[in-house]
Amino acid sequence: MPHHWQAALKTHFNLAADLKRLDGEYDLNFAARADGKDYIFKVMREGCPVDLVDMQCAAIRHLSASYPDLPLPELIPTNEGDLYTTLADESGAARLVWLQTRLSGACYADHMPKSLGMIEQLGGYLGQMDAGLQGFTHPQHDVPFKWHLPTGDWIAQHTEALNDPTRRKLIENILQDFSNLKPQLDALPTQAIHNDLNDYNILVTRDGAVSGLIDFGDMTASPRICDLAIAGAYIVLDHDTPQRALAALVRGYHSANPLSAPELDMLYPLLRMRLAVSVVNSTLEAAANPDDPYVTISQAPAWRYLERTDLDTGLIRAHLRALCDLPVVVGADSVAAYLDSQRGNFAPLMGKPLVNAPLGPLSVAAVAAPRNPFDMPLAEAATLGSEYDTGDMWIGLWGEPRLIYTAPAFRQGPWKSSDRRTVHLAIDVFAPAKTPLHAPLDGVVEVIENRTSHLDYGGVIILRHEASDGTPFFTLYGHLAPDSLSGLKHGAPVAKGTAFCALGDASENGGWAPHVHFQLALTTQGMGHDWPGVANPDEMDLWGAVCPNPAALLNLPDEAVAYKPLPKTETLGKRRKHFGENVKLSYSDPAMFLRGWKHHLFDEWGRPHLDAYNNVPHVGHAHPRIQAIAADQLMRMNSNTRYLHPAQTDFADTVLAKMPDPLSVCFFVNSGTEANELALRLAAAHSGGKDIVTANHGYHGNTTGAIAISAYKFNAKGGVGQADWVQLVDVADDFAGPFRRDDPDCADKYAAQIDEAIAAVTARGSKVSGWISEVFPSVGGQIIPPQGYLPQVYAKIRAAGGVCIADEVQTGLGRLGDYYFAFEQQGVTPDIVVLGKPIGNGHPIGVVVTTPEIAASFAKGPEYFSTFGGSTLSCRIGAEVLKIVDDEGLQDNARQRGKELLDGLRKLQEKHAVIGDVRGMGLFVGVDLVTDRETRAPATEIADRVINRMKESRILIGSEGAHHNVLKIRPPLTIEADDINRILHQLDRIFRETACQP
Repeated sequence: MPHHWQAALKTHFNLAADLKRLDGEYDLNFAARADGKDYIFKVMREGCPVDLVDMQCAAIRHLSASYPDLPLPELIPTNEGDLYTTLADESGAARLVWLQTRLSGACYADHMPKSLGMIEQLGGYLGQMDAGLQGFTHPQHDVPFKWHLPTGDWIAQHTEALNDPTRRKLIENILQDFSNLKPQLDALPTQAIHNDLNDYNILVTRDGAVSGLIDFGDMTASPRICDLAIAGAYIVLDHDTPQRALAALVRGYHSANPLSAPELDMLYPLLRMRLAVSVVNSTLEAAANPDDPYVTISQAPAWRYLERTDLDTGLIRAHLRALCDLPVVVGADSVAAYLDSQRGNFAPLMGKPLVNAPLGPLSVAAVAAPRNPFDMPLAEAATLGSEYDTGDMWIGLWGEPRLIYTAPAFRQGPWKSSDRRTVHLAIDVFAPAKTPLHAPLDGVVEVIENRTSHLDYGGVIILRHEASDGTPFFTLYGHLAPDSLSGLKHGAPVAKGTAFCALGDASENGGWAPHVHFQLALTTQGMGHDWPGVANPDEMDLWGAVCPNPAALLNLPDEAVAYKPLPKTETLGKRRKHFGENVKLSYSDPAMFLRGWKHHLFDEWGRPHLDAYNNVPHVGHAHPRIQAIAADQLMRMNSNTRYLHPAQTDFADTVLAKMPDPLSVCFFVNSGTEANELALRLAAAHSGGKDIVTANHGYHGNTTGAIAISAYKFNAKGGVGQADWVQLVDVADDFAGPFRRDDPDCADKYAAQIDEAIAAVTARGSKVSGWISEVFPSVGGQIIPPQGYLPQVYAKIRAAGGVCIADEVQTGLGRLGDYYFAFEQQGVTPDIVVLGKPIGNGHPIGVVVTTPEIAASFAKGPEYFSTFGGSTLSCRIGAEVLKIVDDEGLQDNARQRGKELLDGLRKLQEKHAVIGDVRGMGLFVGVDLVTDRETRAPATEIADRVINRMKESRILIGSEGAHHNVLKIRPPLTIEADDINRILHQLDRIFRETACQP
């Protein structure tokens, strides 16, 4: 058959191309390629109406003229200039045929992830398309068919086909909602719409851009909101955040083709109606075709969505209105106008004006409360804001992101780094317990409760009020004394100015310092009586509109008590202005972190991020023991090694207790960079040589001397190049290097390169000073050298008169689990060991440990002094870090968690071809990504994609290696089993994404 149509294509369209059959339910579709362009040759089914093809061609031509940027196929006319023609097939039957360009991309259904940005772009295109189709008409639009949504209630005659009574009742409820809106729907103007923008009629590029809108065969005349509802019905299916996905689609549509409030109110019921038509239709088809399993399988996503119980119609409607800058509920604008007009006339809530009450910021940026952002104990909650307490009143801000909401109810997912509600939707007024509260205006008791859970409201009242036009709104008063509510009943009136309740103390108000949580809400739809007093920062477009700033009711200006967000974009702009261009930020969307705890970081809105990257906070961010030691010493003094102090010798004893003989002399410095500089001087003083042998792509610091031995830097773009006194050998990478782990002589062959390096030193008339390397090269790609490698290297260097330096900045202090230092795993004892940033847990410290002989050689030179090296503060902090590692069993934790991580990654390696190698030890782990496992070609772009997608998922990892294709997972040693599962779960999902396929 393709040969017949291939000849027809050449004859009638002057296109010589081979044809490849594509999927199609009724018609024949062929892919063709000629002259570097791709085409779709469409051969319609026998008996296909001419109007059906004519309508599609006319619509595409019309839209292309109106909106040339829409991603639509181009129609290729016949040799006679027609957009379609009729040809005979091999049996002689007449077939309508037409030709169009083939758009790039794959079906939206097959693309992962379904990003909100991509969905918003789709919404914009759909809005343009509907705007372009206004005024377009065609006779085919009047042909009735089952997918015409305004007449979708035909399924009411077939609900008995649903055998499950619960599902049948669900569809009947959807039909009832549809019946209620039918008069308003029928009153809307109609126009031509696509009518079937499902997930197979949308094309998407590999990187997630919408590249095509296809298949206009179901076009009809309907209200435009039906087109949006149909697209939305497919967008929400199996999406992790369906409400946000629908919001993104609507936001894009509205920006291109503004919607009215009545249209938006119909959208969600129409979306559900489209899915109801789909499941009933597929049930009927399954009965007619019982041997076709696809019919019932295709129902599953629709049923999963329809049967969700966590999606509320009222809240969705409010959300859609809010993001389109429309009143969040009917009458919301009149409530806002009423409150503003009465500002200054409301009765004072606290019995006296608040205009002079001081503000007490409790934001992520302003306070370090709670100490542990995952646990707010009673003692801490009861003294919250004590620094602002003057014995009278002070105010907490509306819209402020806080970390004090630590109860499980505030978390919106299974992980510590899951979505979390942090943004305060009320104004707090802190005052002494039992302070009476007065009604700002007349109201009626809507809710009265005593919520006794930890960090809950305690006593709480909700009052119902009316604006001047009768529109209802509500106020909530939380953290009350329960006994002050005893005289109130549901439905009871509360007159303006009446003292109707009082503040509770910490024993009865949820555990908090005495205050009132005063909140305004314009609707209670979808909330019931369980009002959220705190919102997810990514949902403030909804909750900020539903629960706006109640400042007017307190007779205050809104801006006086509203949180002023930290301007991330402004901070980024200043950073770019005042920092050098090569002082880089991580990730395509830089993060701004303001708090940390153990292995989590928190951004300016309190969003938690799992830190699986930063090794500097070795024993965890914000460790209380480190803070206490630092504060204690800074209250005393801070000096250097020119003076005696027991902290210095105590630190030396603590470090040396971990070292083998004969390493027994310490030098304290400010950083790993300074430590490596000193190590080079020590080696030169003892060996009498200058030349250093080191591994390629190593990194040892950013001073002139450290860069000279760091090929990662001196060979980089704009680098200074290799110095004549530096000899490079290959990193002993037994996965992607020249010698592989399946070679039993791999270690020997890498070590043999040392002989060549020494020979090069001799040839230039110089002498070997020493060897330096990260024992396990981290920047080189998280490399674990083959066993037996370093013993040979050390022997060869020492035989040439050189000194062996082990840079343990990345690998030391228990990170490897089974070993405290990496050199132990290799079975060697270095002459010099360099320790850096992790030993200070964020405080700038470096340590060099060497032998008495080498120290004596160095002492023959000038005095050595580092101004802050060995400061009393640094020594106490460093010693405390080492004690914490032991006291909290963090080395063993690194061993256990590392095993779980490596085992999980190797299971992922079996599933995902992009993972070429998994290597590591303890919590020093690398995942080598490749585009081809045979050639081991580095998958650099995919690695970049993965680390940025992980960051979007609020997990921090990095990339290393000569090609930046090795994922680096190197968390603080406090990481827990659940966090390992989180990393593995998210990596598995991301490796399945379209752009992460090799």
